[in-house]
Amino acid sequence: MSGANDRLRRVREQTESPTVRGEPLTRQELAELVNTWVHQHRRRTVELTTNYIGKIERGVVRWPNKDYRDGLCAVLKVDTCAELGLYRNRRTTTTFENMDRKNFLLTTIGISISAATTPLALTELITPSEPTAVPSIIGQTEIAEIRTAASLFSSWDHTYGGSLVREAVAAQLRYAVGLLNAQCPAHLRSELHSAVGYLGNTAAFMAFDAYAHDDARKMFSLALACAEAGDDWHLRARVLTRMARQAIWCDDAENGLTLVEFAMVRADRLTPAERAMLLSVRARALAKLERVQDTITAVGMSDEEFGNIIRANESPFMNYYDSAHHSGDTGHALWDLAIHGRFAGEARSRLTAAYTGQDDKHPRSRALNGINLAQLVMSTGDPLEAAQIGCRAMTHMDKVRSPRLAHYMRELWTSAADHKRLDEVAELRDRIGDLIATH
Repeated sequence: MSGANDRLRRVREQTESPTVRGEPLTRQELAELVNTWVHQHRRRTVELTTNYIGKIERGVVRWPNKDYRDGLCAVLKVDTCAELGLYRNRRTTTTFENMDRKNFLLTTIGISISAATTPLALTELITPSEPTAVPSIIGQTEIAEIRTAASLFSSWDHTYGGSLVREAVAAQLRYAVGLLNAQCPAHLRSELHSAVGYLGNTAAFMAFDAYAHDDARKMFSLALACAEAGDDWHLRARVLTRMARQAIWCDDAENGLTLVEFAMVRADRLTPAERAMLLSVRARALAKLERVQDTITAVGMSDEEFGNIIRANESPFMNYYDSAHHSGDTGHALWDLAIHGRFAGEARSRLTAAYTGQDDKHPRSRALNGINLAQLVMSTGDPLEAAQIGCRAMTHMDKVRSPRLAHYMRELWTSAADHKRLDEVAELRDRIGDLIATH
């Protein structure tokens, strides 16, 4: 058996609640009944919780301790643990033959068993003693390699979050910055600065997503300096937009708004997708500042610019800004108004479009939109529907490691507290707790 433990859930739901006639037994009631049974029959005090019952039903725990197993069988009136989907995991054993083989192999290459299990020793094995040499002359090949690296890391960031490969992109950025000191033909110098700037912008956003805010600010500053040196207005707008996002996230909406305004200087040099992006972030800053009418105006202007997009004329770095992303950015801006009772329907419509329209290449964005949608519905609508939306959204998080995403999950967990006696909501909170432990 793999996945959820549907047997236990079905037996529980087929057992009548002792407190509400005609209703199924809840997880909390089952936990309390098992605790009582163990106390009465084993003379021991145990604390089986709703959270633990949820873990058993989701298959996270397959073989609880004997007191819990016996109590569950007794309360649910079954004869065997198998009827509740409980079984003991097979254990793998390490034989002396395997140990001898490993010892021989490691000794042969000069590593002791104790050293092989010491993290510091393992780290030393992969620490380069000779850093990669910087080419004496930089050409189109090196510039193309930097842009390819920026694109690749950006893709990984969308898929896995900023935490997983942040060290790798930081190392690549240090190497790329070293290229700025090498000889480069004058006609390629601007391209070189732009390429390094795009990589710096990607590295900075990954640091922001990982809550390394000081590192992010330094890298954003580097990327902005490269944009200015390369006279790259498109990169300048992207960097300032992301700096604004970070400022807004850090509860500095005033500075965020200022950064967006800087980015919009000579907006005529930007593409419609870039202007739509800037205006959506401007709307988010205005919403945080509770400037309601200005927020609505900015969202409308962003929609207008988005309608003017001609994909063939856009930069490859703006390909991500599709209808789903636009709906998510503008929906998030309206979310800050909707949570206080204004424009809830419009915010929900846009976040729904963002969540359902996002493809599998952007699991973090899909999860963020789903969690924001769930929290909005939890606060302004039906908690059961919100729990369903939240649980669906978390199916996209198995590969993502993002402290920023974990922050949104904690907010949903808190907003769901008033409805935690509902099984669906209790399960949502349990799943959030399990996921946060991995972020």
